[in-house]
Amino acid sequence: MNFRYLNVLAAAALLCACQSAPKQTTITGTLTGIESDTLIVNYFPVSDLSRRTIHRDTIAMQQGKFTYHLANDSVPMEAWLYAKPKPGEAMALLRANTGVVLFPGETVEVNGAVNDFHIKGNDFHRAYEEVLALCKPYREKMDSVTHTITAMQAAGTLSPDKLDSLRQQFLPVYEEMKGVKKDFLRRHADEDIAVYLLADLGRESGDMLSLIGEKARKGPLASLYQAMEESLARQKAVEEAHKNMVEGAEAPDFTLKDLAGNDFSLSSLRGKYVVLDFWGSWCGWCIKGIPDMKKYYTKYKDCMEIVGVDCRDTEEKWKAAVEKYELPWLHVRNTDEADITVKYGIQGYPTKIVVDPEGRVAKIVVGEDPAFYKYLDELFK
Repeated sequence: MNFRYLNVLAAAALLCACQSAPKQTTITGTLTGIESDTLIVNYFPVSDLSRRTIHRDTIAMQQGKFTYHLANDSVPMEAWLYAKPKPGEAMALLRANTGVVLFPGETVEVNGAVNDFHIKGNDFHRAYEEVLALCKPYREKMDSVTHTITAMQAAGTLSPDKLDSLRQQFLPVYEEMKGVKKDFLRRHADEDIAVYLLADLGRESGDMLSLIGEKARKGPLASLYQAMEESLARQKAVEEAHKNMVEGAEAPDFTLKDLAGNDFSLSSLRGKYVVLDFWGSWCGWCIKGIPDMKKYYTKYKDCMEIVGVDCRDTEEKWKAAVEKYELPWLHVRNTDEADITVKYGIQGYPTKIVVDPEGRVAKIVVGEDPAFYKYLDELFK
């Protein structure tokens, strides 16, 4: 008998016995006040500031109890739970939600109402509970205003003046709540919660980025901190380019992939008028303007070329939108690697930039504005 072989097997068995199975990232708990027996969960890496990689799933509940294991448990994730709406009640029910940060291999327990809950987890969640308690009075006031707006919309009684009045009630409360979060961030600048609160401040985060302590910068939410640093640097670059993107300036050349996967360069159209249309399938105003764009393309296609520059879409969504709306002009897809929206200082969608035959900016129109079509009529009359 080969005792050496048996010893190897024994050692391997002992090693396997000592190694516990890999932990899953889990969210569990009990949510009350939900008529549905199903939750909708949307989750994404906390570092995904643009929410481009959202995963959606459903969770079955039994008497309000649920347990869900995330498919991706290698990075910190942010998850939002919604009660599955009844037919025709989607907007009303989706206002109530539960948001929680999940760390790899850990379990978080959520108990309470969908929009008034308590979290059991690690130190981050204990700090987050404090923030929720501090913000609760402000959220209740904002929810009341939001409910009034929704009810008046449904009844057809929401006039522009009344909407403006309600906004004036909402915004000061929102600013007060942000002030509470800023104060908490300052008092806990070396904790993970500070990084999360910083991301919640959006554009204002740049002024407070330097307050975050080194421990928090390099902690479990380091990827979120890095994403904010990169986002703010990009924002500054866009703002600087926007200042220089004026009529008469040279239009930056670029090379992007077209629908067939071939390289397309703006300079290849030198000698023609070109309309750069920065758009995306997610942009409601971009889609709303398609009929007029198609009309004017047909009208002036002998005088100009349109290049649709798709932004913030996956390749699949981009191609599907081009096919669905039957867009007959040239198309390229902007990517994070090339990101020509930085070069062109794009701050809103759609943005249409007319480039003259010499390669200079002739006109910039932000939004779906009739002024763009009036300009084309005057240019090609």
